[in-house]
Amino acid sequence: MNKYRWQASALVLASFMLGCNEFMVVGVISDIAKSLRVTVADAGYLVTIFAVVYAISTPLVTLFSNKFNRFRALMVLMIIFFIGNTASGFATTYSTFLVSRLLTAVVAGTIESLIIVFANNLAPHDKRAILISWIAAGFSIASVIGLPIGTAISTATSWHVAFHLISVLSFFTCIVLAFILPRHLAQAPESSLKGQLVLLTDRRIYLGATLILFSAAAEYAYYTYIRPLITTAMGFSTTALNWLLFILGIMSILGNRLSGTVAERSGLSTLPRFYIANFILLMILPSALNNQFTGVGVLMILTLIILVLNSPIQIHFLDVAEADYPQATLLASSLNAIFFNIGISLGSATAAGVLAHGGLLRLGYGGAAFSIFALITALMLNHSIAAHQLKNQQ
Repeated sequence: MNKYRWQASALVLASFMLGCNEFMVVGVISDIAKSLRVTVADAGYLVTIFAVVYAISTPLVTLFSNKFNRFRALMVLMIIFFIGNTASGFATTYSTFLVSRLLTAVVAGTIESLIIVFANNLAPHDKRAILISWIAAGFSIASVIGLPIGTAISTATSWHVAFHLISVLSFFTCIVLAFILPRHLAQAPESSLKGQLVLLTDRRIYLGATLILFSAAAEYAYYTYIRPLITTAMGFSTTALNWLLFILGIMSILGNRLSGTVAERSGLSTLPRFYIANFILLMILPSALNNQFTGVGVLMILTLIILVLNSPIQIHFLDVAEADYPQATLLASSLNAIFFNIGISLGSATAAGVLAHGGLLRLGYGGAAFSIFALITALMLNHSIAAHQLKNQQ
């Protein structure tokens, strides 16, 4: 059990490392723009491009790496990630920084997928959901702790130093994983590309992927503009903004733990209740923002429950793949990351449209619409799971 705890901690550390790399740019975007002599808008495209490349490359790299030993594949991808992040730290032009970010985006999603596969195999069956929720929490911890520290370092010295520290962290993580993870994990059966992609034709899988997309879109339909919502809409100062973002980050970590508990106890069956709650909260958000107390209260509850599906849906994907598509287990573990990034793009685009035509206070309505779509999808998914179970019993 002691060894398992160390292994679990190492996997969470890896997710924290990935989160720091992905979120760092958001906190130092102005410093990057000034240093590389581009506009803030041009620097902002780095975030969009990273998400798009992440979503497109993850299934391709994952399918390719499925041919190789799990441990060796993870180590090779970690080294590529280290090289890409180190190049980011030394970049002096926009083009070289962009290329280095693309290199990390190409491998980050598959690293996350492999981490989840290791977690699924190493954890006792009754602890899978909790470990996977902690791996998801690694990203939240990165936004709560890593992002502010990186921003402070960038302000005090240079954004280059912030990326160098992530390189040190990634090198340390790679060493830890190399020593503590098993060299030979159960390998997927040999399969053609078509044999792996057949996973996506299963109704239980594509409905789950759609649910992730709508859930992410519901969050980012308002969270994309969380800073102006706090400062402009509710009138908080910049000092208060930092504290409120920290509190929301803590709520996000608690939300990941709640997700693990839901996965352990009831799985996907209770998700419709959460989407109803999300819908109600997002519908009243515009009115709640007129008062600082109610506005912060609604945002805190939303942050706690809006992504409660993370662990249940990841366990669902792994269970379906292991039972019916063992050759595609690694692909199944990557679906959450792929469709979440697509959902981010959809939610952000919706937020921009609502902001342009309806104003800041109406952002909640776009999120509410996606919550309704998610509710319908969750009901369809639960019906599909029940029908499949009934069929197997007959």
